[in-house]
Amino acid sequence: MNNPALAPSPVQRLLSLDVLRGMTIAFMIMVNNNGGRDAWAEMHHAEWNGLTATDLVFPTFLFVVGASIVFAYEARLAKGITRAKLAVHTVQRAAVLYLLGIVVNSFPYFHLAHMRFYGVLQRIAVCYLVIGLFYLWDKRASTKVALLLVVLIGYWVLVRWVPVPGAGMPVRDIPFLDKDQNIVAWVDRQLMPNHLYEDYTTHNLRDPEGLLSDIPALGTTLLGLLAALWLRSQREQKIKAIGLAIGSAALLASGYFWSIWFPLNKKMWTSTFVLVAAGWSMAIFALAYWAVEVKGWGKADSPTRKIVWPWLVFGSNAIAAYMVSELIPGINDFFHVNSGGQEMSPLGWARVHIFGLIPDRGWACFAYSVSYAAVCFIPVWILYRKKIFIKV
Repeated sequence: MNNPALAPSPVQRLLSLDVLRGMTIAFMIMVNNNGGRDAWAEMHHAEWNGLTATDLVFPTFLFVVGASIVFAYEARLAKGITRAKLAVHTVQRAAVLYLLGIVVNSFPYFHLAHMRFYGVLQRIAVCYLVIGLFYLWDKRASTKVALLLVVLIGYWVLVRWVPVPGAGMPVRDIPFLDKDQNIVAWVDRQLMPNHLYEDYTTHNLRDPEGLLSDIPALGTTLLGLLAALWLRSQREQKIKAIGLAIGSAALLASGYFWSIWFPLNKKMWTSTFVLVAAGWSMAIFALAYWAVEVKGWGKADSPTRKIVWPWLVFGSNAIAAYMVSELIPGINDFFHVNSGGQEMSPLGWARVHIFGLIPDRGWACFAYSVSYAAVCFIPVWILYRKKIFIKV
């Protein structure tokens, strides 16, 4: 006999997930355009081991991807679309995301000799493809937990116990998680010489979205999917919010404890980074769920809707917002303005003649990043007004 408490709830759009997605893409735009090296430390990635607020952006987006898989797929299955058709669409969408990632990386010059084939959208494509197809094949939470354990423990074994060719065994011969001498970076140098993110700055030594670090990134996506499975159960909304909060605390505690031996590292996407980042993502999700779903902030007639409205707009067209934010710098390079006899790009002119007037450099950089996100908001808001939602 089925337990009614575990039966799935009717498929409906989860506005709190849109809010989380919108907050994530807005902050991603801000930190990717943080105003320069004088920006506050939390607006920069950690140099190597460690964690900043900026390091949480990308894993939160993957967490949202995992959660979205459940709600989007169940909605389409409820309409009568077959699993086979959904699987084909998953492969097609992943391919388009991957190609868009190459466009973003290469725009506007598309130099094949140094074209980067790894990247943010590419990692999203890989995680969406693998976890999406896995969910279509088997919807049980137990199999997702099993795969989560495999990828987290397996990745630790890989980076701790597999010798790095030409360098030796981690801990014994080389420092554990050495910046350059680690198996993740070694594999990327063999597969993609001259095509890595840090090619020009560090002589082609590593890429933060490399091949092997896709393995733990699958874990980040799985945790989002598990959160969505919890929210689809037939429990009271307050219980669901409390469950998210408890899950967040468990992830944070286990991740920080394990990090004593396996440091937090976004560029290598360590297993502890997966747990801690997902813990913070789930904490924010719990707050959004409590505010929007339990307290009703997302209702059209609610006076508090204006608080979440900007994030709903961003979240409804996250890919469009990201593409706009990434293409603006390339377009900017085609234009120049004269400033005291010196040619400057429009963005460079704004940094000097507008934000440069703010005495405190940290606040100046922050004002620039907020303004940049506001500019990106305009086309997304126009799409939202016209009810145009770009889907891949």
